[in-house]
Amino acid sequence: MEQKDMEQMDMEQVKAQAAHQLRVIRQGAVELIGEAELEQKLIRSILTKTPLKIKFGMDPSAPDLHLGHAVALRKLKQMQDLGHTVLIIVGDFTGRIGDPTGKSKGRKALSNTEVLRNAQTYQEQVFHILDREKTVVRYNGEWLELLQLEQILKLASTITVARMLERDDFQTRFRNNTPIGLHEFFYPLMQAYDSVEIHADLELGGTDQTFNILMGRSLQKEMGQEPQAALFMPLLEGTDGVEKMSKSLGNYIGVYEDARTMFRKTMLIPDNMILKYFELATDILPEELDEVKKELAEGKNPRDIKMRLAEMITSLYHSPREAQEAKDFFIQAFSRKEIPEQVDTLAVPFGQGRLTDLIRPLVSAGYAASGSELRRLVSQGGVSKNGCRMDSVEEPVNSGDVLKIGKHRFVKILRED
Repeated sequence: MEQKDMEQMDMEQVKAQAAHQLRVIRQGAVELIGEAELEQKLIRSILTKTPLKIKFGMDPSAPDLHLGHAVALRKLKQMQDLGHTVLIIVGDFTGRIGDPTGKSKGRKALSNTEVLRNAQTYQEQVFHILDREKTVVRYNGEWLELLQLEQILKLASTITVARMLERDDFQTRFRNNTPIGLHEFFYPLMQAYDSVEIHADLELGGTDQTFNILMGRSLQKEMGQEPQAALFMPLLEGTDGVEKMSKSLGNYIGVYEDARTMFRKTMLIPDNMILKYFELATDILPEELDEVKKELAEGKNPRDIKMRLAEMITSLYHSPREAQEAKDFFIQAFSRKEIPEQVDTLAVPFGQGRLTDLIRPLVSAGYAASGSELRRLVSQGGVSKNGCRMDSVEEPVNSGDVLKIGKHRFVKILRED
């Protein structure tokens, strides 16, 4: 084979690799702006063996992670698996300005101590998902605190007030005569400068960050850099399939929940959410997702596919052994409606003879919110003992009896020594 033909074949392989990477990056995203430019960057990255720089801004409020928060992090992990580097930008400087929230007034500015404390908490959580070796954490105070007033004014000259007022929350507040601090205009501008400083190739964020991320792209052009691509990820609905996943709504799946709970909650999602959860809550490759779509289209039982989804999600945050045990527990307890071999235990004082006061120990242990709720569950047939329905909370219980409370909770009652 001639050298020219070999080079042509090699280039075709590089383009095929770039096309595959682009498909992985696009999967599940709402929008990718600058796709053609990104494809060229990917080709160059493969040829030069130089990873792309993927920018991700850290929310200074540092939430406790659930799968909704983890959507962006899972996408970042996919790009790390492709060989690229994630740069987490901690807004220690911009956090002290206060981010316009999209609501009727600006977010309260944080102190430096609060930002640093939240950043530490956030890092502890995100490295449950991201690869530490392929992640760089930077604080934007490193460069923003060094800017002189002349440089700041020059940056401000690259954007008009009219452009700033295109941002939805600014528009709303302006129409409603709600005050907008001049300093709030500098938040998206400073965040955009972060992209210039680190020479970002791609920035990832939620759809609520569209304005800020696109400003980074514009400012890079103004300053003679290749503009970053902009990747926007959607919100993930909770287990109800309707509302955005939220702890306050109780429809969340927590990243730190035990394997059984994580598996069980995943099995609660509606069938029409299966594909979206595969896309946004797992690291499934596009080719594998095509197979899942095909199986659903051909009429395979969604429950079986959801079981695979639950095992995949649980395996991301727990060991394979724990994920398998959670699956076995679910099948035994909820599919076959048997009493599982391994259940939680609750040691309670029996006094003499059998236990006849269930309310106090079960409420104290969190199996019911109150005595009245437990009585209601019993009256509605929601509590069983050793597989048989209980008709009264006063019904005697022996040491070793297994109670099923509601649809999903089992507890073995043991005599306290």
